[in-house]
Amino acid sequence: MVAGYTAAQVRAAERPHIERGEPLMRMAASALAAVVREQLARAVENSTEQPASARASMDRRDASPTVLVLAGSGDNGGDALFAAAELAGDGTRVEVVPTGARLHDEARAAAEHAGVRFADDVEPQRVARLAAGASVLVDGILGTGTSADPALRGRARELVAGILPILADARRPIVVAVDLPSGVHPDDGSVPDPAVLAADITVTFGAAKAGLLLEPGADYAGELRVIDLGLGAELERFTPLVERG
Repeated sequence: MVAGYTAAQVRAAERPHIERGEPLMRMAASALAAVVREQLARAVENSTEQPASARASMDRRDASPTVLVLAGSGDNGGDALFAAAELAGDGTRVEVVPTGARLHDEARAAAEHAGVRFADDVEPQRVARLAAGASVLVDGILGTGTSADPALRGRARELVAGILPILADARRPIVVAVDLPSGVHPDDGSVPDPAVLAADITVTFGAAKAGLLLEPGADYAGELRVIDLGLGAELERFTPLVERG
C-alpha cells in the first residue's frame, strides 16, 4: 500500500529535520543519482541487444551515455543539480539546461566544480536536439512548491513543448522526473496544460505525493520510486489524502 500526502503535509514533516540541519537535499540528490545510474546502465544494455546492423548506425549516445538535466530555479532544480554533480564525478557526461532566470546557487557551484556543462544556448530547437542525443533526460523543472496552477510557463513550457515530439521516437531518452513530473499538481493530480514530460520513472522524496497516485497525474508518473528520508514519525501525524495498493 502506498500512501499519498499533500505537498503541505510533506513540507511540515520535513521542517523539523531541516531545522536540525539534516541534509535532506543531498540525501534526495544521492538517491536520484543512483536511479539515473541504473537507467544509464539500462540504456547501455538495450543498445548492446540491438542487431549488428542497427548498432552500426547508432549515434554516440549509445557508445557514451549522456544525461540532460532540465533544471528549474527552486529546490527541485537543486536536487537535480546536486545529482548531476555526483554523476559527473563518476565520469558521466552531463549537460544542464536552465529553465528559469536563476539556479540554486550551492547546487550550481557543486555541479560546475564536478565538470557539468551548462548550456549557453537554450533555444528550443537546440534543446530538443540535445534531448534526442541523450540517454537519460532528468525533469527537474518544478516540484511541490508550485502555485495552485502547476502549468509550465515561459521558457520552461517552450522547451518541454519542443522535446515532446522527441519522446515519440523509438530511440527516445529515458525520462526521470524529480519528485513529480513538472506540470502535474502534487495534491490532486490535475494536469492543466499538455506540456508535460511523461516520466518513465518518478523519484519522489520523503513520501509519495497524492497527485502521483491520482488520475491523470498517475498516467504521467511512470514507475514510482519513493525515497525514504526518515520522515516516518512526522508523517504519522497526518492522514494521507489517498492510498493505493
